[in-house]
Amino acid sequence: MKTQLPRIVFMGTPEFAVPSLDALFRAGYPIAGVVTAPDKPAGRGLQLTLSPVKRYAEDKGLIVLQPDSLREDYFMEDLQALNGELFVVVAFRMLPEAVWRMPRLGTVNLHASLLPQYRGAAPINWVLINGETETGVTTFFIEKDIDTGNILKQASLPLTNNTLASELHDQLMVLGANILIDTVKEISEGTTRAIPQNEIIKPGMLLKQAPKIGRDDGHIEWQDPALKIHNQVRGLSPVPGAWTQFLTDTGYSFGMKILETEIDPAAQWGYPGEVLFEKPNKLWIQTGSGSLRVKKLQQAGKKAMVIAEFLRGFREQILSAG
Repeated sequence: MKTQLPRIVFMGTPEFAVPSLDALFRAGYPIAGVVTAPDKPAGRGLQLTLSPVKRYAEDKGLIVLQPDSLREDYFMEDLQALNGELFVVVAFRMLPEAVWRMPRLGTVNLHASLLPQYRGAAPINWVLINGETETGVTTFFIEKDIDTGNILKQASLPLTNNTLASELHDQLMVLGANILIDTVKEISEGTTRAIPQNEIIKPGMLLKQAPKIGRDDGHIEWQDPALKIHNQVRGLSPVPGAWTQFLTDTGYSFGMKILETEIDPAAQWGYPGEVLFEKPNKLWIQTGSGSLRVKKLQQAGKKAMVIAEFLRGFREQILSAG
């Protein structure tokens, strides 16, 4: 007997969510509608910009809802009218309970970590900042407290010491779409097993969180060890970027994002923040323990550059970072 495919309402906004929507669409699931963020003005001309999910949905002729608030009566009425049997959420806003309780099969969320670890808005960043050797993706049923619902499926991914946030984003984007399809298939067939996160959390287990990244999280403290700063750099690269202030021999100070580094754990030749550079392609910064070779950086208002390109165009002597 052929399984009846559920009508799905998909909720998501950024590029990370597009492969998941595409996978559902290509698998033949009826997409009753797509909920995404309102168009926003961007660029110098402040032209309205569509979210990546909206661009995809419109290309496929799908119904799109863009509420300013998820609690407005008009949105709830429009959402109800879609007759969605299963809601799928990927990189979207926190949902009111009235929304996630609406579909008869529940509301599934895709999260970019191995829950219960790294609950929160920025798991991709924090697993790298904290120097983890493994991460992954999790699908779960949404419940009242954020990222605490019963787990449906997980898939893991090893991390290297040089994995950048941008690279991990793209890897988890694809991995997440794959396990989401498996999750929805099991829900459709009634074969899924939901595991309460409390069964995974053992006594004394440290739960690491993934709160939204703030500006202070990006400020580099050069007194820290080289490895800690290296992890901070790759965990925030390229956006929002780990940042510092460079000071030159003329007294000029300017902000700089450090986007890629290489560690020399044994080098100890100056004070934390002291800069040593060798043209054409080497710039070292001393840390509290070891030193870092800067491989890629970006000055405010300019494009990202490899270090050789930056040094060719910069005429002053950089003395320190802080």
